[in-house]
Amino acid sequence: MPNKADVKAWKAQLVAQAEQQILKLTDSDQFKKYLNTLAKFHRYSARNIDLIYAQNPQATQVAGFKQWQKAFNRTVNRGAKAIRIAAPIIKKLTPAEQKHLDTTDERAIVGYRYLPVFDVAQTSGEPVLSAKDFVKENLADHQNVTSLYNAFKDYLNQQTDLKVSEVPLATLDGAKGYFQPNTNEIVIGGDEPDNALKLKTLYHEYAHSQLHGLKSAFKDRPRAYQETQAEAVAYVAMQNIGVDTSNYSLGYVATWAKDKAVIHSALSEIQQVSNKVIELSDGLTKQLGLQEAPKDPEHDLKKLSAHDLNKSYQGLQQQVQQATNPQQKSELQNKLNDVHQKISKRTQKQLQAFSEQNPAIKQPEHNAAKTLKR
Repeated sequence: MPNKADVKAWKAQLVAQAEQQILKLTDSDQFKKYLNTLAKFHRYSARNIDLIYAQNPQATQVAGFKQWQKAFNRTVNRGAKAIRIAAPIIKKLTPAEQKHLDTTDERAIVGYRYLPVFDVAQTSGEPVLSAKDFVKENLADHQNVTSLYNAFKDYLNQQTDLKVSEVPLATLDGAKGYFQPNTNEIVIGGDEPDNALKLKTLYHEYAHSQLHGLKSAFKDRPRAYQETQAEAVAYVAMQNIGVDTSNYSLGYVATWAKDKAVIHSALSEIQQVSNKVIELSDGLTKQLGLQEAPKDPEHDLKKLSAHDLNKSYQGLQQQVQQATNPQQKSELQNKLNDVHQKISKRTQKQLQAFSEQNPAIKQPEHNAAKTLKR
């Protein structure tokens, strides 16, 4: 069994490996893989995103061994190599420890342990559906990309202190748009024919406004640094909604990020703004109805057998119990109610049919039923 020194060295090696992978991101293909990972795991800490990328750059969705079984009805393939992520060790503090740490908090992080998780590609079982898959299909439509652009522009104009306006591309000297810190204004080339590129430009300039505005801590970054950050955020945001702008974005990033120091220093800030843009976009696509997934045939209640219907009910019960997000829990509960009603209707229909086919079986007399009451 490894001693404490061996465990400490192994943990340090994991972090160092992540560091080395980040420093190799001067290559556009490598940077694309990292940004793809960032888009998929935007709710993970920067540290765990780095660890996931270092161990498996192709990972798309990770979960623990038991979580794959209980929440997704999938099993980890034999021989699959685990990905290790860091989880905080939280301890309840004694009065003496509170005094020593000079804190009034009852609990504190006292260390980290490295937990094994597995990518979906390392598992087998029922399909894992994602809302992003349906958003991707919907946003491939020309009109829906335009709708999201208009919704995001309206949100910024109406709900923030930013002003977004459009001008002809011919007046921008070859640019697609710009952010003006002095007036807190974003200007976009309104006659850009590629609507996906137009939306990406709005994400790009919004990233500038958040990272490089007059009040930003990063406003004095060098131009190469700023452009690398803004385009990386835009690329991640477009990947999140299923629109691949890599042909444009990665060439743009490669033009500015010519050394390792620029990318390495920019990554943590890229993640912070990417999270914000992704959350905004998800909210807007939901309002626009673009996240309404088409009904999956496997989940069409009318087509499910009695066995599969009962199995679906049991699975949903488990998911409701395990859900921690209130909105997700409510949605799962609604699905559970739908399945319950379907089972109830089927049972009543079967009983009715059985009664009609067996008229000799009579209902108990009213008075006889009374004698059964306590």
